[in-house]
Amino acid sequence: MRRKSLLFCAIFTLCALSAGAQGVSSVWVADQGNGTYRNPILHADYSDPDIIRVGDDYWMTSSSFDCLPALQILHSTDLVNWQLAGAVRSYRPKGVQEQHGNGVWAPSIRHHNGRYYIYWGDPDVGIYMVESEDPRGEWSEPHLVEAGVGMIDPCPLWDDDGKAYLVHSWAGSRAGFKSILSASEMAPDGKSLIGPDVLIYDGHAENPTIEGPKFYKRNGWYYIFAPAGGVKEGWQLVMRSREPLGKYEWRKVLHQGNTSIHGPHQGGWVTDAAGDSWFVHFEDRYAYGRVVHLQPMEWQSDGWCTMGVDTNNDGIGEPVTTYRKPYTTRPMKPTTPSEGDEFTSPALGLQWQWFGNPERSWAMVSPEGYLRLYCKPYTNLWEAKNILSQKITAPREVVTAKVRFTAGVDGDRAGLIIHGRDIATLAFVHKDGKLMLRQTECYGAEKGAEEVIVGEMEWENGKELLLRVEISDGAMCSFSIAESGKAFRTIGKPFRAKEGKWIGAKFGLFAVTTGKTNDGGRMDVDWVRVTK
Repeated sequence: MRRKSLLFCAIFTLCALSAGAQGVSSVWVADQGNGTYRNPILHADYSDPDIIRVGDDYWMTSSSFDCLPALQILHSTDLVNWQLAGAVRSYRPKGVQEQHGNGVWAPSIRHHNGRYYIYWGDPDVGIYMVESEDPRGEWSEPHLVEAGVGMIDPCPLWDDDGKAYLVHSWAGSRAGFKSILSASEMAPDGKSLIGPDVLIYDGHAENPTIEGPKFYKRNGWYYIFAPAGGVKEGWQLVMRSREPLGKYEWRKVLHQGNTSIHGPHQGGWVTDAAGDSWFVHFEDRYAYGRVVHLQPMEWQSDGWCTMGVDTNNDGIGEPVTTYRKPYTTRPMKPTTPSEGDEFTSPALGLQWQWFGNPERSWAMVSPEGYLRLYCKPYTNLWEAKNILSQKITAPREVVTAKVRFTAGVDGDRAGLIIHGRDIATLAFVHKDGKLMLRQTECYGAEKGAEEVIVGEMEWENGKELLLRVEISDGAMCSFSIAESGKAFRTIGKPFRAKEGKWIGAKFGLFAVTTGKTNDGGRMDVDWVRVTK
């Protein structure tokens, strides 16, 4: 592996967070460089986004489910260009089980009395809260605000009179009912609910599967923004009342209409430096995940708002594909969240996430500038936790990793992975004393299906190789290999990626084993790059 001249400690602490090298993606940029932007502003799986502005800074977070670090924090000064700025937790709270689709559901981020707060629901435990003086810095330990199975999607509101409230929805899979919004009074410190839940809206008749509420107050009205109709076919509602727990009336303010943007809903309202309103929401693009859109928003004289642009004159807004950028006093150059990694920092970049509570023995960065992953016991790749993964960030992209695998015992295996409900790998496997390079696929990984070898060749132990997966339209993945300085050659056959449990498909690195030894296999990764 090539040496990199670095001045940092050789010990890599997995829970340490580093912003990594922030730059401009070569595969997707929302800023069009002429005063306009294109949607999605983030072509990546930042599900259920919520947003605030504090001064000239915008802060956004999103659902992370079972991926760690959890609750990634994004920062912008213009709502179009975004950087990863931190993450709230590297480990799960005690009592939270490791299972795909569990964990952090639909968070809300708020700023109150100089402090930042994030609330989220764990459908099997209840409502959690963390707080911080600096969203880039340390956050408090998760505090269980209210225990309750099925309580999800919480959002607080601190009122002008010093009182506080919290609205949330219900997970039908746990509570036995859904399409309900509840609200209650909350202690002013935000750490407990001090009143009973009030059923403020039942959406069964006209707005089924209403969920993801966000609480606001404007001009004496209490507003709840909430999506309904389901993730892929849904729409966005705005509800209002003169009392925080009072009877709410509603209007549909955003839907697909005659656009190609299906299910536009669930997100947050924010104002720019000029006082103009904007709405950030997601669109589910299946294997690519729930990507983030930005819609213009206007308040009418009657106290209702509209989102997007009403192109078909039905009184409801439709999503825009391009629009003028929001006003800002701190313009940003085109910027995107980090992709890939050169491993020139002792900590992993914020773009990486694990599928379980990380252990120090899973991976370390060398002062020579490469990442080493150690083979760990596993049952199957759907259940494996030590998969180091990133979001797919464009309809088309090429992921290349420069690696060297050194096997220890039979059963050692490591390489590149596309992970979702279906799984594909391009990996080294030590079998019967030989090192093989295999491309495998597993359709039905979530249900325990067996992996199938679709391409195989023998390889030299410890020899460098470039592993590549090319992702094209429709999330079709083609695998290839190359020795340094030589052309890439295809191995195996194309594989169509599939979304995971509430998340998009991911690419990643893994190192596992079925063998037992005190000196197992390892894979050194010089770099991972995402290109056109």
